[in-house]
Amino acid sequence: MESEDDFDMHDANNESGEDDFYSGGDDDAGAMSAYDDSDADVADYVFIDNDSDNSDDLVSYRYQQNYTILSEVDIRQRQEDDIMRISTVLSISKVEAGILLRYYSWSVSKVHDEWFADEEKVRRSVGLLEKPVVPFPDGREMTCGICFETYPYVQLHAAACGHPFCNSCWAGYISTSINDGPGCLMLRCPDPSCAAAVGQDMINALASDEDREKYFRYFIRSFVEDNRKTKWCPAPGCDYAVDFILGSGSYDVNCRCSYSFCWNCIEEAHRPVDCGTVAKWILKNSAESENMNWILANSKPCPKCKRPIEKNQGCMHITCTPPCKFEFCWLCLGAWSEHGERTGGFYACNRYETAKQEGVYDDAEKRREMAKNSLERYTHYYERWATNQSSRQKALADLQQMQSVHLEKLSDIQCQPESQLKFITEAWLQIVECRRVLKWTYAYGYYLPEHEHAKRQFFEYLQGEAESGLERLHQCVEKELQVYLNAEGPSKDFNEFRTKLAGLTSVTRNYFENLVRALENGLSDVDSHGACSRMRSSKSLGGGSSRGRSGKGKGSTSRSSGSSRNVDDSAHWSCEYCTFANVKSATLCQMCQQRR
Repeated sequence: MESEDDFDMHDANNESGEDDFYSGGDDDAGAMSAYDDSDADVADYVFIDNDSDNSDDLVSYRYQQNYTILSEVDIRQRQEDDIMRISTVLSISKVEAGILLRYYSWSVSKVHDEWFADEEKVRRSVGLLEKPVVPFPDGREMTCGICFETYPYVQLHAAACGHPFCNSCWAGYISTSINDGPGCLMLRCPDPSCAAAVGQDMINALASDEDREKYFRYFIRSFVEDNRKTKWCPAPGCDYAVDFILGSGSYDVNCRCSYSFCWNCIEEAHRPVDCGTVAKWILKNSAESENMNWILANSKPCPKCKRPIEKNQGCMHITCTPPCKFEFCWLCLGAWSEHGERTGGFYACNRYETAKQEGVYDDAEKRREMAKNSLERYTHYYERWATNQSSRQKALADLQQMQSVHLEKLSDIQCQPESQLKFITEAWLQIVECRRVLKWTYAYGYYLPEHEHAKRQFFEYLQGEAESGLERLHQCVEKELQVYLNAEGPSKDFNEFRTKLAGLTSVTRNYFENLVRALENGLSDVDSHGACSRMRSSKSLGGGSSRGRSGKGKGSTSRSSGSSRNVDDSAHWSCEYCTFANVKSATLCQMCQQRR
């Protein structure tokens, strides 16, 4: 038998802590810092604050984190800590502690509860034997229980049960189990009648280097995949895991690889829309139902072979494709041989008009019209959802270019340190986040019941105001900034631009905070009489100004139906620079300090 020292896992030689564009900033130790449970009750959907000092970090500082990002080094350390804790408390070897933790899905508390409730039952279930079933004598030859060859005892190994098998058979047994998958972590004695667990010490002693490496990979992954509080980041190629504080509110997670996702459903981050709505939307986008709707709305079946045929131009004389070749009238679907000048010629059909008046085609036409309306409605929301997604990707690319190239150039031109230009980065960060939120509001709007007119009206108002603010901000940071990037020297009005952009960033954040809050509350600001709650909207939205709605910034997503304006502006005036709603008595804008 191998000594317990062989249990030690591979050294972590390569710590994946390289800084990249989206990295958390300082070092891995920062990611391992503990988060107080008291933070769980704090509202953790916080848009970017202009006072933040960490403008180089795209993700982690935007939320009050209720999770920890774990690298492979962190996972190994946590495994070692849990194993050592169990080994110390239960007075068992580290090998046995590892087996126990794997059996109970790496739950230290569950191991403690079960062990102290009935130690004997736990040992039987897990396969931890206190005494060998078969004595393993030293100094003489024995027969292997698999190949039935006789070997000296030094060429034999046994688990805690004592059943002897030769090294060659052990190696084959272990290799086969490892190649079969993660089930090798619960390996038992090869003897069919024995349930003794095979520990990691046996793997270290008898497995090949390749199989040992596979085993350790399974071992590492089991700590994440078997633990209900941890999950892998779903981004392709990402090796980070997330340790989450369950019951802490928001499920949004921002990995160090730059990918944002929902911890609950593992889809991309989608607040303020719930996971159920996201699942329905994604299924609808990938389902064949929309194809069938399109076919029903835009085609008719051949009267003979029933294949769908689309007609987009030409006369009413239709010939089906080979081998059918049936000729028929597009309007009444009757054989073309029965048509001619007396039925209206090539561009009309008297039979169809007569039958339509008699109601013969009512059901078919109604189904086709319903399918067409449904398809148009879905297309309306999907196009805007997809447009905001592409705009967000473009904004991410622009932000990366701004940080890597333009900030240094702007610093040189305007003779200002880069630390004084963080307001530009914060504006881009706000755009990226708001594009994501705005994208998912279209999925929310699609599933908002048509009969709830007041809620739909209020939703479209909030969405429209947030969208308008975002377009103004996007246009300012994308277009107006170019003037200062192309300047030959310091610009006198650069400080005014700073004030304007910072104000627009703040106002846009207010718009989207209000939108997110309203949607997560189920649009509860709509009262039983169908009127929108005006006071709260007027205070937090900025007065309902619609300036910039017609501007076509990148990813403009104007809607086909206008949003009504229910905000009372009688006690407020809207700033021309940042659109913030100020009280009527104020002479300076409270947001951007511009004079009225």
